[in-house]
Amino acid sequence: MRPDRPLIGGVLSLAAGVAAILAYCHGTTAFSAGYPFSACQLHIDLITTGPVVLGGAVLIAGGLLLMVWALLVAIVSQIMCVFHRDHEMESIVGRSRAAYIDTENYPESFTLTEHKRET
Repeated sequence: MRPDRPLIGGVLSLAAGVAAILAYCHGTTAFSAGYPFSACQLHIDLITTGPVVLGGAVLIAGGLLLMVWALLVAIVSQIMCVFHRDHEMESIVGRSRAAYIDTENYPESFTLTEHKRET
């Protein structure tokens, strides 16, 4: 299993949960800066009421679980790549690429990947 789909789902779910909570919140924010820097303060009060609190919390929890799952899948896939070196590494850009030269029309020619294997 590839970690890209659970990661995308986790990020979208996390963003939807935070956006839902922030969209329906009413609160105050205060920031004071001064010298010495130990006197600087940031105070945020988020108050969200209604069913969006439970929905946002569920979306955030689901997003975090999907991101943890994607991290575990990525770790396992990297470990599998270390122990199975006979398989070629997949490209980041594309999973499969078409040959640059059509070898059926030109049987005496060879593709770029075959040229790399010969050298």
